[in-house]
Amino acid sequence: MKLTTVLLWVLKILAAVIMLQTLYFKFTGHEQSVKLFTMLNMEPWGRIGTGVGELIASILILIPATTAIGALIGLGLMSGAIFFHFTTLGIKFDGDYGLFIYGVIVWVCCLIIVGVKREQLLKFLPKRTS
Repeated sequence: MKLTTVLLWVLKILAAVIMLQTLYFKFTGHEQSVKLFTMLNMEPWGRIGTGVGELIASILILIPATTAIGALIGLGLMSGAIFFHFTTLGIKFDGDYGLFIYGVIVWVCCLIIVGVKREQLLKFLPKRTS
């Protein structure tokens, strides 16, 4: 197996595992998750919707034929998370840097995956006829 294939799988698994492990907190209405989305005026719909998006992104990332789509969704979700950390929540939320750091890790993983798998995304664009 090529090194690039192994590294790509490491990035895919890392991004998916981080997103999946946060689902427990979002879907059970954990106090910290409710607090976060309340600060954003997005409770409960934002918490649940983000969780569903992260679940879909994680599944798609792990399926080879849909990896790029999942990574693009993950990139979008984490871009939103990072934006809100910079504008509303703070990098240190509830006494911890963890959520921000996890968001950045997933964002970087997804960005690299999209770059490597960009050909997969190009298949979804309409073909130009001239």
